[in-house]
Amino acid sequence: MGSLARSESGLPIQPVYDAGTPAGFDANAKLGAPGRFPFTRGVYPSMYTGRPWTMRQYAGFGTAKESNERYHELVGAGTGGLSVAFDLPTQMGYDSDEAIAQGEVGKVGVAIDSIQDMRTLFRGLPLDKVSTSMTINAPASTLLLLYQLVAAEQGVPGDLLTGTIQNDVLKEYIARGTYIFPPKQSLRLISDIFAYCHRELPRWNTISISGYHMAEAGATPAQEIAFTLANAREYVRAALAAGLDVDDFAPRLSFFFVARTTLLEEVAKFRAARRIWARVMREEFGARNPKSQMLRFHTQTAGVQLTAQQPEVNLVRVALQGLGAVLGGTQSLHTNSYDEAIALPTQKAARLALRTQQVIAYETDVTKTVDPFAGSYFMESMTDEIEAAVLELMRAVEDRGGAVAAIEQGFQKSEIERSAYLISQEIDNKERTVVGVNTFVLDEEEPYEPLRVDPQIEFDQRERLAALRRDRDNDALERALDALRTAAQGTENVLPAIREALRGHATVGEVSHALRDVWGVHVPHDTF
Repeated sequence: MGSLARSESGLPIQPVYDAGTPAGFDANAKLGAPGRFPFTRGVYPSMYTGRPWTMRQYAGFGTAKESNERYHELVGAGTGGLSVAFDLPTQMGYDSDEAIAQGEVGKVGVAIDSIQDMRTLFRGLPLDKVSTSMTINAPASTLLLLYQLVAAEQGVPGDLLTGTIQNDVLKEYIARGTYIFPPKQSLRLISDIFAYCHRELPRWNTISISGYHMAEAGATPAQEIAFTLANAREYVRAALAAGLDVDDFAPRLSFFFVARTTLLEEVAKFRAARRIWARVMREEFGARNPKSQMLRFHTQTAGVQLTAQQPEVNLVRVALQGLGAVLGGTQSLHTNSYDEAIALPTQKAARLALRTQQVIAYETDVTKTVDPFAGSYFMESMTDEIEAAVLELMRAVEDRGGAVAAIEQGFQKSEIERSAYLISQEIDNKERTVVGVNTFVLDEEEPYEPLRVDPQIEFDQRERLAALRRDRDNDALERALDALRTAAQGTENVLPAIREALRGHATVGEVSHALRDVWGVHVPHDTF
């Protein structure tokens, strides 16, 4: 008899599951009703039987003008939610004309340097009707405030704006690296965002606590959930320490996870994550509002599983990953384009990715009933097993003093790197099949013409910045930046001061540098 199959998290998978598994299963305690504690079956009573999830497409490339044109195409094709990708300098709080930005402007997303770029990015789009997600972390407050200022210019007040900023800096120290400030100051800024949005942007999701990037770095499903929820616990503690009430900010917390091709484990992962978070919020933090106990999340299909070889096969992978996210109860979904392993997606590939979601929503029957896997011998067993594995890892983080202390010790990073190494070994040894890469390969790959970024973009962006700096009131701006530094030195909320500087045409880089002047920057430990 062969060895027992194992899941991505290393959990055993039996060939057959019968009545009595999981042992002593209590449906009332483990499941409850959809939309009720512990939310295993979904955060809303009707889920997709009323309306489907928000179908997002991640766009942003080159210039704000080009990205705006792509957004209009996506909205015209039926996209209800926009997701903005920013270039690396913007993500790191640098302007396009800084030396460190050379060669990176407009490469992996759109370059946003000032309110002028943000106006161009969202020109003609109904900001009171679309939901906008911005993948931005360390400078999240700055980009959100630019969005609010542009919406106000269009006559859309803050209480009508819906969307999400990623704003999850802790995972940057673990898996991605686009941090600016030390962890303590980053947590202060995040708490300020929570408080500001509670007053000014009540429908905005103030943070999207991300496991996606940890998964892309090699985390198993259990690690992805455990380290994400450990980070979330740290954010809640920081907000409470800043004097906020848990039920004032917790309903706006949201999460961001990956969907892999291992569809069944992914469904179990999402169900387990909801159950764990509901109990943490109710039992540990005393959240009374059911919305504070809900784990609402966005899902993106697994970019790391896309292959440059036979890229059309990625269409199949993405369809299965998207289906897993839907069966797992996601609130919004981005399906990757099949050519993303090669370059930024072409227009046709982006449209096909959206059509994949539309086929799942409108041509299958998975939206006709809530949590179709509920009560499955296998699914409930796998959900319980992932829950146990996640809780064990969360305890390991707590034993090290919590998420920040564990980050400083390099714990999460080393655990993820170990998992990534094992996956790489399995692929190299053909113990793990990757179609088109180590099996079912072609003798010769078909040529593919990817979308390329024009180097003229960087020159034009620099020219626009030069004109901005020349034409604005620089004396008034310097006073606004001094006011920001003063706010950062004290304990008041820094977002109003950032907003006023941006209104005076401060750049993203200038705001970030003003905060760097006061807070410094994070220097990684040698253990990282």
